[in-house]
Amino acid sequence: MARRRTTVIPYSRDYRRPPRWNMGLPPRRPRRRWRLADPRFYLGAVMVTAALGLVVLPAASDAVIAVARPAADAEGACRIFQVIDGDTVRMWCPGRGATSARLTGFDAPELFSPRCRSELLAATGAKWALRLAIWRADRVTLVREGTDRYGRALVAAFLDDEPLARVMIEGGHARPYTGGKREGWCA
Repeated sequence: MARRRTTVIPYSRDYRRPPRWNMGLPPRRPRRRWRLADPRFYLGAVMVTAALGLVVLPAASDAVIAVARPAADAEGACRIFQVIDGDTVRMWCPGRGATSARLTGFDAPELFSPRCRSELLAATGAKWALRLAIWRADRVTLVREGTDRYGRALVAAFLDDEPLARVMIEGGHARPYTGGKREGWCA
C-alpha cells in the first residue's frame, strides 16, 4: 500500500523562512534565582505587611481584649469585643447579645467619615489609645445610660474606677462632650 502524501506542514515559528534564516526557537529565559534583587518581591512583602497591619493586628488585639478584660455591668459581665473608633465599641452582654455602644463624656475624631487627613490620623490614634487604655486597666466597669438617636447604647465606662473620658481627654485623643453640636477636628 502506498503512503499517502499530506500537505500539512508541522507548526514551527519560522517554517516560512528559508533554512539559512532558521535560527530555531529563542533561548529559554533563565529562572530567577535572586528573588531579593526583584522589586516584585519587595512589593509583595509590603502588601502582606500592610494586610497584617490593617486587618490582622486590630482583629487580634480586639480578640485579646474581649477574652482578657470582661467588663462589670448591671446585667453581668459584658465583653468589649471590637473597638470601632475612639468613642464607639461593640460589646456582648449575656442578656442582650452584641450591641454597639457609644462611650459618653468625650468626643473622639471620626474614623469612617473624616473631613480631612488630620482627622483621619487623629481618629486612628484615638482608636489605638482606647484599645491600649482598656488593655492596661485591671477592672473595666460599664454603666448603661440609655440609647442615642442611632440606636446605640450610651455607656459610661470606668477603668479602675477612673472615668474613661478623663483618660482619653488627658491623653489628647478626645475632647469633652455632653451633647449638642460637635466641633470639627480639622485645623
